[in-house]
Amino acid sequence: MKTYPRVWPVALAAGLLSFAAINTALGWRGFTQVKERKNPTPTPTPQPVRTPSPAPVIRPTPAPRPRPTPTPAPPPAPLRSFSFETVTLDGNGRETSRETRQARYFVVELGGGVTLEMVEVPGGSFMMGSPPTEDDRDPDEDSPHRVDVSPFWMGKFEITQAQGKAVMGSDNNSHFKGDELPVENVSWNGAQVFLRELNRKLGLQNKSRRYQYRLPSEAEWEYAARAGTTTPFAFGETITPLTANCESGNRRKTVAVGSLGVANAFGLFDMHGNVWEWCEDVYHKDYNGAPTDGSAWLSGGYPDRRALRGGSWIDEEGVCRSASRHGTVPGDHSYNIGFRVVVSASAIYGQSRSG
Repeated sequence: MKTYPRVWPVALAAGLLSFAAINTALGWRGFTQVKERKNPTPTPTPQPVRTPSPAPVIRPTPAPRPRPTPTPAPPPAPLRSFSFETVTLDGNGRETSRETRQARYFVVELGGGVTLEMVEVPGGSFMMGSPPTEDDRDPDEDSPHRVDVSPFWMGKFEITQAQGKAVMGSDNNSHFKGDELPVENVSWNGAQVFLRELNRKLGLQNKSRRYQYRLPSEAEWEYAARAGTTTPFAFGETITPLTANCESGNRRKTVAVGSLGVANAFGLFDMHGNVWEWCEDVYHKDYNGAPTDGSAWLSGGYPDRRALRGGSWIDEEGVCRSASRHGTVPGDHSYNIGFRVVVSASAIYGQSRSG
């Protein structure tokens, strides 16, 4: 019988020693990796050794598509121009000058032959608030401060009852009835419902807010009301029943928008009197910390109140000044409260003077 050398025990022993050495080496590497996970450093974590796989087929990486640049909403209609008259009064209410001007505007079709006319308000800077020497001023008009306002478009008139019905499909329950009378008896919340429906009707409900119709900020409202003036009123030192529907006219009701026949220098009618006009802002007791870029002030102050501007048919002249302010709860409604709408210039042509 043939015998074989007893070499397998030696081979087995050598294999066991080699296996132990490999395990020992891997054990330290594993410990090092655990330490690196607990204490990450910029050094990349060692990767496990893998069996090389076949080289992948290299395909060209498609070039990234450029992200589309948002474009302004197209103008709802071509721009037009209209002529209007504005006046200047002295402290006694005497007319010292009368001027015919022009302004640009566009028309929004609301249906049923009802339209909304939006007037161009050019951008600029102004001093918001009133000086200590101004008669009838209140502490909430402190302190005058410079505000830079971007161009925008504002309703030539306060929203009328005809426009309210065209957008909402029903009467808003105004106290004084008439298609050309301003909507009143409307709360801030009610104005927001109208705006949502208006934007939906115009196909703007999915646009960003800069492209939507909205309430003006207080800064936009005062800038538009002053129309470049620094006097208490856009017409000068005072107003009369011929230039504004306020308490002194003894009309005791609202009047048809624009029926007094005079506008301020921007071509906006009834900015003094007729009905108070809601603004977007939270009401504040003064201008300490107010924005200086014309935007609405939506933080701080009295979060349960919203700002009103312009005075009304039942108020004395001093309450109807450009700087005069009032604040009330957003659910408040009365037969001397209405509103008008604005839209940013960028929503129409990207900038006020282009097109």
